[in-house]
Amino acid sequence: MFFGRKGYFRDVSPVGAMGDLLEYWQQPTPYRWTIVAVSIAATAIVLAVFIPKSERALPEKPTITWISTFEEGRTDAEIVESNIENQQFQDKLNAELEARAERRRENYRALARASGFDPDELERQYRDDPLPADAKSIASPVAAPSPLPADD
Repeated sequence: MFFGRKGYFRDVSPVGAMGDLLEYWQQPTPYRWTIVAVSIAATAIVLAVFIPKSERALPEKPTITWISTFEEGRTDAEIVESNIENQQFQDKLNAELEARAERRRENYRALARASGFDPDELERQYRDDPLPADAKSIASPVAAPSPLPADD
């Protein structure tokens, strides 16, 4: 195994590497400081080329473009009139939504009656409304009604 404990790296240690570096550095060579200077310069050049410039400048002010569906120069009376029209539309829309919700509730009540449940009890149970004062002692809001009608 090449990279295992008994392989290529078994004799490598950081302490030994530092010792070898110090021993090599202490040898008298005429170009030692020249090599150090060239190494530092090459490293600095590589870092200067590959590290991007960072400039701190204020961002440009955004250009505001106003988009309006209303015409410019409307009078207050025109604004009030459009607000009234919009409110009437909203009232009509809310009434239609409420009518749909009521139809849905009626359909659920009919389904509950067809399934043998008491629709009023189910509505109280699942709406989390408190029971009337006289019914609190009789029925528990958690108890589910019998799914089958009682045979007499």
